[in-house]
Amino acid sequence: MTDEQSRSKPSVSVGAGPSVYPRSIRGAIDPGSKAGTCDVKLALPVPPNEQAPHTQDEIYVIARGRGVLLHDGKRDSFEAGDLLFVAAGIEHRFEAFTEDFAIWRVFYGAEGGEIPA
Repeated sequence: MTDEQSRSKPSVSVGAGPSVYPRSIRGAIDPGSKAGTCDVKLALPVPPNEQAPHTQDEIYVIARGRGVLLHDGKRDSFEAGDLLFVAAGIEHRFEAFTEDFAIWRVFYGAEGGEIPA
């Protein structure tokens, strides 16, 4: 992709505030993409955030906002710029997150996770 092409492609913004695309890949990823076992999606969770355990390992990149990830009996605070990992089969959800909360959700790897429980 040329510099001119990347400048002409609009960035994706969610509500007010800066783009949620990481600067290094802007224009190279669609808000919902899948390649092989990798499934990438831009998500805007809303309360209450109820989730079922997933069959693949999962990475969250916090694009905007802050909150708490409840997982495996633990509570971890997070903010924009953080990267979170949730292993396949683990119950988890987001709590106490801000209204501007936006994440990149990445499922990857084999069903059951990279390292079986």
